[in-house]
Order: sequence, then structure tokens, then C-alpha cells
Amino acid sequence: MKRRTIANTAALLIAAVVAFPLYWMALSAIKPEAEIQSTEPRPWTFAPTLDNFRRVFTVDGLGGYFVNSLLVAGAVVLLSMLLSFLAAVALTRFRFKGRTVLLVMLLIAQMVPIEALTIPLFFLMRSVGSVAPAFGLNELGSLVLVHLAFSLPLAIWMLRGFVAAVPEELAEAATLDGAGRARFVWQVLFPLVAPGLVAVSVLSFIHAWNDFLFAKTFIISATENQTLPMAILVFFTPEGNDWGAIMAGSTLMTIPVLIFFVLVQRHLISGLAGAVKG
Repeated sequence: MKRRTIANTAALLIAAVVAFPLYWMALSAIKPEAEIQSTEPRPWTFAPTLDNFRRVFTVDGLGGYFVNSLLVAGAVVLLSMLLSFLAAVALTRFRFKGRTVLLVMLLIAQMVPIEALTIPLFFLMRSVGSVAPAFGLNELGSLVLVHLAFSLPLAIWMLRGFVAAVPEELAEAATLDGAGRARFVWQVLFPLVAPGLVAVSVLSFIHAWNDFLFAKTFIISATENQTLPMAILVFFTPEGNDWGAIMAGSTLMTIPVLIFFVLVQRHLISGLAGAVKG
């Protein structure tokens, strides 16, 4: 009982530390500018205001930025779920030459810092654009490809545990019932690994939705293809930063992530637990 109390207390402290930046962000979003700049902040006694949110909604093209972020994040989620599932099935259910090397390369891909690959990826996307313009610089396709490159290794490793946990006897029983390999994969195996797919979708969505580095690097001059984080950039000026609008914009950006998380949280918990077990 004592150990459980200690564990619960530690969990609450960790949760408080993690949640505090979100609390401060939301609090600053409704503070007047003078209160934000004050050296003696008052967490509870200030007069709330929505002026910061009004300034965010006056940004030109904000709706287009939102749609672009939604398109990129949605494409990354769907493609990462599909490709990681198929790759996990291939790596788990089949034995082929180079399989171990491929698994090791997936791990190595997770160890390389994103910042170290940004410049090489810039030149790569420029070359890809000469062959496939839809995936070159200044196109949303380049963001989708880059996010997939960073999302797939972790997604494949997570789903391997789920696929491996499905007994081989199910495949044999499906074969005896006349089901082919493709039918077994999509009608039997796919529903069984659904919790893992949910976990993969959440991680992919967060990574793509919150991205600023790649959006700033690959979308150079096509303002119509910029994503939502770029809208907040207009509040950073040489004359001074509008921290109220920055916090308001960040709060608005967090809402879709929270909604997505709430919708899938039940499956996400079992998915993460299964990934750790696997």
C-alpha cells in the first residue's frame, strides 16, 4: 500500500510538471499584454481578455494554413498506418535475406537527430521536385514525404509487437476455412492490431501537426502552402514579440491534438501497453 501511494504521488508530480507549460500557455493566452510583461505576474487576479485570440484570427490566410496542416497531418497518419502495418507484417511473418539488417537500420534511423538531416533533406527534396513536382520544394507533398520518413521506423517497431502477438494458429485456421493470405491480413490481422495502429496514428499526427522546422525549410516562397505553425511566426518581429498572440495561437493549435487524443484515448492506452509488451 505504501509503495502504491509513493508511486501515485510520483505520477501526480510528473503529471503536474508536464502539464504546467500547457497551463501557463493557456493562462497567458487570456492575459493582457501588460500583465504578460509584468515582473510580478498575478496568476488569478488579472482581468481576462480575448484580444490575443482576435489578433490571431486577423492573420491573412489563417484558414488556408489550417487546411494545409490538416491535409499534411491526415496524409501522414493514413500513409504511416498503412505502410507501417504492411511492413510490420512482412518483417514478422516472412523470412527473407537482409531482414535483420533492415530492422537494425530502422533503429539507426531513430538515433539520427532531425536537425542533422534537415539540410540533406532540403537538397533531396529539390532533386525529387525535378522528377515529381508534387513532392518538391514549396509543395505539401514534400512535407508528407519527410514526415513519413521519420514516422515509419518507430511505427514499424511498435506494430511488430502486435503482429507477433497474433498466434500462427489463426492463420492456419483461416487457410483451412478457405481464406487467402490477403484476406487473412485485412480481415483478421488488421482488426487485431487496431490498438497499435491507433497509437501510431497519434504519434504521427502530433509530429506532423506541430512541425515548424520542416515547414520553414521546405516551403520557401509558396505562402499558399504554408502550415499553421507559420501563422504564429508573424508575431515575432524586430520591434518585439507579441507574446499574448503567440500563446493564443499555440493554444488554438493544441485544441485539434486534444480532440484527436480524446477520441482515441481508450485505444491509445492499450496500444502503448501492447507496444511495450511486444
